[in-house]
Amino acid sequence: MNNNKKLFGTLVLTLISLVGLAQLSVPPGGGSQRSYVRQHIGGVGTVSIEYSSPGARGRTIYGAVVPYGFNNLGFGLSSAENPSPWRAGADQNTTFTFSHDVKIGGKELPAGKYGFFVAPAQDGPWTVIFSKDNNHWGSFFYKEENDAIRVEAEAEDAGFHEWLTYEFIDRQNTSTTVALIWGDKKLPIKIELADPVEAHITQLRAELNNQQGFNFQNLAAAARYASGVGEHDQAIQWADAAISAPFVGQKNWGTMSTKAAVLTAAGKADEAQTVMDEAIKLPGANAGAIHQYGRQLIAAGKNDKALEIFKYNQKTNNGAWPTNYGLARGYSAVGNYKQALKYLQLAKKNIPAGDTVNGPIIDQNIEKLKNGEDIN
Repeated sequence: MNNNKKLFGTLVLTLISLVGLAQLSVPPGGGSQRSYVRQHIGGVGTVSIEYSSPGARGRTIYGAVVPYGFNNLGFGLSSAENPSPWRAGADQNTTFTFSHDVKIGGKELPAGKYGFFVAPAQDGPWTVIFSKDNNHWGSFFYKEENDAIRVEAEAEDAGFHEWLTYEFIDRQNTSTTVALIWGDKKLPIKIELADPVEAHITQLRAELNNQQGFNFQNLAAAARYASGVGEHDQAIQWADAAISAPFVGQKNWGTMSTKAAVLTAAGKADEAQTVMDEAIKLPGANAGAIHQYGRQLIAAGKNDKALEIFKYNQKTNNGAWPTNYGLARGYSAVGNYKQALKYLQLAKKNIPAGDTVNGPIIDQNIEKLKNGEDIN
């Protein structure tokens, strides 16, 4: 019985000791504090880096504290036959976590968490390694067979940096560049989304299946993005939802003109024309919007249709600015410069107060028409 009590007491003390150790926040060894940075890529992807940050403390870093190349560390799995790279920090593995598939040095790396290692070189490019091993202490247990990718990167001279730091030095919509900076060296590493279009489309789908999808403007904006990157079927689907989705869709100038634009981009010009014939009669189709539509028709070489639209605009909006200017452009497009001059002179008389731009342009266009030149 006494032996059992002693054993139970020993177990309790052991458990208390383990729990106590798990909860203690003791200062990091060698002053290398744990650090964390996170960066978005274009609002879709994220790159997160966790590392321990040692100080230089007057020491020579590369070639001394951090030896060049791969080395036998004399512990763990590190040996002459299995030399180790640098842990690219201190203490626990430095880790990179990617929310999406990325490309680094032209090589694809799936989304996930990776141990990060570096083999500095005295001359030439450094070797950068992303390993499937991400939970080891340092690089004592590094195994080349667990490399996910290995690429080369060029180190650069830098102003002296006391603390090892990872800093995002360039931020673009589809990429970011992170630099390992310590001592007098900087190692930039460019990280690109492997498929930025798919990443954004996937993100939009997820958002539109959530609260953001209960908004016709968001659906129209997503349709325009999808159309712009060539995802035409998805663009048409979202454009239709912006118009007619239950409880959400609204048929107005904005949503209908969006649908026409994505249909045009998808090579469905006749369908787009039918949509626009209806759109110009809907709320939001003011004189300025219809005028811009007419100009788009001229740019597309549909001059007769453009003149028809400019006539409708002038009649529907009672000659409001810029309907007469539109008629001038429409008649000029079909070669009727006499009528074009008539309406351009009318347009000059009702330029909005404070508009200092259109007056000189109209004067130039009047001269063009007098000389038998198209003003479009």
